[in-house]
Amino acid sequence: MLLIAILLAISIYGSLKIFDYFGREPRAEMAALQAVTIVNYTRASLIASHENRRGALLSELSGREGVRVYSADFMEKIEPLPSDPFVYLLVQKIRQRLGPETIITVNHYGIPGLWISFNVALDDFWVVVPNIQADRPFPWHWLGWGALIGLLSLAGAYITAARINRPLSFLVHAADKLRNGELAPRLPEDSLDELSEVNQTFNEMADALVRMDSERSLLLAGVSHDIRTPLARLRLAVEMLSDDESAQMKEGMIEDIADMDNIIHQFLDFVRGIEGESTKMMDINVLLRALAERQARAGRQLEVKLSASYFIPLRPLAMQRLLDNLVGNAYAYTKGEVLIESKITASIIIISVLDHGPGIPKDQAKRLLRPFERLDSARTKNEGGSGLGLAICNRIAKLHHGSLQLINRESGGLEARLSLPIRHQ
Repeated sequence: MLLIAILLAISIYGSLKIFDYFGREPRAEMAALQAVTIVNYTRASLIASHENRRGALLSELSGREGVRVYSADFMEKIEPLPSDPFVYLLVQKIRQRLGPETIITVNHYGIPGLWISFNVALDDFWVVVPNIQADRPFPWHWLGWGALIGLLSLAGAYITAARINRPLSFLVHAADKLRNGELAPRLPEDSLDELSEVNQTFNEMADALVRMDSERSLLLAGVSHDIRTPLARLRLAVEMLSDDESAQMKEGMIEDIADMDNIIHQFLDFVRGIEGESTKMMDINVLLRALAERQARAGRQLEVKLSASYFIPLRPLAMQRLLDNLVGNAYAYTKGEVLIESKITASIIIISVLDHGPGIPKDQAKRLLRPFERLDSARTKNEGGSGLGLAICNRIAKLHHGSLQLINRESGGLEARLSLPIRHQ
């Protein structure tokens, strides 16, 4: 809108200048012809009159129609002409008709008007033509028309921009939903001709992504079901073996089966999706207390430091899965206790899961948040898993318009920092 307003102002100003340029010549011609006519009639009247009656005639002529006639003394100081192209053109045309020796000035002796000299015999005179006849009036009507056209153009531009921006804002909102892993709303395909094809293509793309995700979930669910059945039979067979014959082999086989089952469970968690769960206003501290109680029932002492209660929009089951994964990951790699604490700032709530493990390389913190990424380091040594746990956590954090960071602690260990906005669009 600002760009359109600037362009309109420039175009209106340019139009006024063009009108002024092309209208200057005829206006100067008319004003010069009027001034020359007044001078010639005045001069002819003085020539036709008797010398003894010229004073009375001058008095009678002065003031008629606003024109004044004065005796001249050309030893007096003549003011220079104003730097106005119209005045210079007017003077030029008057001198073409009255002669180059004609003296012309403006507002002489402080008296407004166009002063033109002429002589009768040996006497010199001034004819003062009033400003209303010599000056060019400011084109207020053109300025008014230009302002009206500008306002109408701005109103039309605003309506056009709003008509285009509204479907674009819908498209941006839908693309943002899709980027965050949520279901994108269908865009209207009967909007502007310029955007209907874009909306139709976006809807087809979103439908294709939904179909692919559904097919992927169905495929992995079927695979996991087919794998879990023989795994269950294998585990049952292993547990039926006598302990005295293969105690060490039996223990290793049971651990391998548990790792395989855990990997399948992570696959299902990743593809199952949490986008369909509705949000509700709840206190994050409630979830943290429930987490501590679950860990206590599992025989783990989870230290919890809570900030003041504050209600934000959450998906409870998804957030519970995120916290369980972070705490479970911390217990898997730490040799001491795990601490979880919450803090409230002006715009976000921070939940930190702190452990005393070996930490991770700083340059690989972001990589671990991607699916199927694991480290070949002491932190992952002898630990099963598919590398999907942190990816699931990161996906849930983005679904809540938040972020997940992995930060090495100065005192040793790792901090998994979850930041959730207090308000989001």
